[in-house]
Amino acid sequence: MRVHFCGVRGSTPAPGPEFVRYGGNTSCVAIARDGDDPTLLLDAGTGLSRVSKLMDQRPFRGTILLGHLHWDHTHGLPFFHSGDQTDAAVRVLVPAQPGGTAEELLAGAMSPPHFPIMPGDLRGAWSFDHLDEGEHEIEGFSVHAREIPHKGGRTFGYRVSDGTHSIAYLSDHWPGSLGEGPDGFGPYHEAALELARNADVLIHDAQYTTEEYPVRRTFGHSTNDYAIGLGATAGVGRVVLFHHDPRRTDDELDAIASSLSASSSPDVTIAREEQVLDV
Repeated sequence: MRVHFCGVRGSTPAPGPEFVRYGGNTSCVAIARDGDDPTLLLDAGTGLSRVSKLMDQRPFRGTILLGHLHWDHTHGLPFFHSGDQTDAAVRVLVPAQPGGTAEELLAGAMSPPHFPIMPGDLRGAWSFDHLDEGEHEIEGFSVHAREIPHKGGRTFGYRVSDGTHSIAYLSDHWPGSLGEGPDGFGPYHEAALELARNADVLIHDAQYTTEEYPVRRTFGHSTNDYAIGLGATAGVGRVVLFHHDPRRTDDELDAIASSLSASSSPDVTIAREEQVLDV
């Protein structure tokens, strides 16, 4: 699998010179077979526009898996040039929840007077469906979906496998809602461990530092230390710290990177836009 990081920021885009090196676009990860265009996208934040760039604007034919429906994970949909073409074919899968069909739920934020068009107005063959927990075959990958705690709507984490290698994706995760856990950041609970266990790569919410967490513990996100601890407990090969706070500057992310031990297990890196991992 080839994993493209197209948007790594959380909550809201972060424009400006102090966010250039790591990027200011919100969550979007594109997964491809080696050498092929991506066919499976995890979330559709403003980083979705970078998928069009890496495809040289060719029409997208594949699936977008949304972890949840917050703005920072859906804002890219109407600006996805490779999807908004007459010969594109895009399937959008949303965690199953009450409140309407998947298309109706998306239209809650993408419809007049909030936005000039609705999801069904996008060009090409678009479809919108609910997704349940469990095992699924999507675009030739095995995808395991589990509900994980996050604030403000049902949220899924995903494990994606090509039959040989696997990645776990928990972009927005609030384990602190389940209790203190061993280090005060929440427990390494069953769903998180099931998704991450022995994965080659764990892409995990790391919006807050340990020092910030006490005043932001109710905001619905994780700390760097929780992500690393989950990776170690689950036996993953690499932890990628993801969903950076929109105020976290490049220099601050550099400082976090410098604080990481080069000999740590698992290996830990900080997600940046246009980063590519071959798994």
